[in-house]
Amino acid sequence: MQLPTSPESAWKAGLVLLASVAAYSILYQLSSKFFRNIISLRGRKDSTITPEKKNATSDISPTSYNLPPQRRDSLLQLKEITFRWREIDEAEVRQNILPMTADFMKSPGEMYTPTGFSVSEVKALGDFPDYATLSGVPLPIPYPEHDIEKAKARPYRPFRWNYHQTMSLTKLEPDWWIELESTYKDRIAQRKELYAKYGKAVLDARPGSELACKELLEMVIQFICTRYPQYFTLVDGRILQNRILSTEQDIRSKHPLEILLDNVPEDFGLMLRDEKTGYYVLRAAVICSAMGWNVASKIDKQLHQIHVDIPDYKEKMQFSMDRYFVKMPTDKPIQRGSWGLEVGEPLYMPPGDPHAALRLSQDPNLSLDDCNLRVDWQTLRRLPLSASVVFNFKAVFTPVSEFRDEPGVPSLVAKVLKEGKENLMKYKGVWHVQHVVLPKLEEWAKEQEEAGLIPKGWEVGTLDDSPWFKGWEEKWHRQQGFK
Repeated sequence: MQLPTSPESAWKAGLVLLASVAAYSILYQLSSKFFRNIISLRGRKDSTITPEKKNATSDISPTSYNLPPQRRDSLLQLKEITFRWREIDEAEVRQNILPMTADFMKSPGEMYTPTGFSVSEVKALGDFPDYATLSGVPLPIPYPEHDIEKAKARPYRPFRWNYHQTMSLTKLEPDWWIELESTYKDRIAQRKELYAKYGKAVLDARPGSELACKELLEMVIQFICTRYPQYFTLVDGRILQNRILSTEQDIRSKHPLEILLDNVPEDFGLMLRDEKTGYYVLRAAVICSAMGWNVASKIDKQLHQIHVDIPDYKEKMQFSMDRYFVKMPTDKPIQRGSWGLEVGEPLYMPPGDPHAALRLSQDPNLSLDDCNLRVDWQTLRRLPLSASVVFNFKAVFTPVSEFRDEPGVPSLVAKVLKEGKENLMKYKGVWHVQHVVLPKLEEWAKEQEEAGLIPKGWEVGTLDDSPWFKGWEEKWHRQQGFK
């Protein structure tokens, strides 16, 4: 789990995004019955902020803010299910909280998850309840024109200037939670090979994560069957038909994270609330895109333990991140991207991997054609029933040569490479390609100024359309053959 400045660990980078949510005009109010959290997402300029400068040793006061916003009221909106309803307050939830290590199927019905659902209610909901209602996040619009053979990920360019410890956060676009592209078959095969080779280093789940893993799988299946109906169908609530891979799979035949591994080229990490401290702990994950770390080295750790090696984390990030994990609502998922420049397309690079040696020198024979932008596009959301905070991401690779016709991108990236904060740029690890990339960026920046793609004398800054560039949709559609 790395800084937002380093895709060497997209998981870390994504978690760091939480620290800056404090700038989103957050109002926290305590009522006599429950704690309400309101987050206002007001656009890019408001979303790039400096995390709160609190003493890193400050406590998040679990006794005051130890439960996330409650979602039990959403049961009243489920028309097809009738519950014997009674109103409860947070005190009752806290007194009967389901332990982090407890399997909900073996637990007493009167125990509660942190979002206020009793075990009896969760069991009564059964498989595949209406997660859109339970979470407050709508299902996506179907995308029938999507062609998996031609599909390209949207051209994320999450570059910023001034470049320092801030985030550029936006509200999650519900249609794009899980984005499939033409690399689908290769990535699924690659991920399955990694699991066969590394086992629990890339996929693991601790006791007590059963509900969160089941819930995540069902939400993902609901999403892909709705978004990509031409490719995915769930038959009889248990057989997942995958027409891309020409497979049919009983979703109860394997652990939920293994079913995800077999069908969705996306990484997921699930954090659960420790009822003893109020802090969140990594309890389950399937992560095949980690660089410099693995699941085995992070499982069972709290946020500050996961981020121990990150520059400035303790001083600038720890307090805000811990507090936001406690307060994050289910209906306000967020997204962002981290980036790096790589030789080739390294997906998984555990400690000691030979590919890491490429970062120690500047190869005089390195070609621009071998240099790629890696963007880890990240989403963070709370699951409604288990209250697990789920971080998911995927690595998207793009040739650096694509920047040439993207207005402002060469100038902006060149600015970051030349003037970015030294310790952050060192941590990001772009030096090994800079001798090849930087001269071309400067050349393209001059071309763009002469061609009128950018104003003469433009004062380089974060692009107005960030994380996009002007005209990105036309280019993206053209590359996929859309008319």
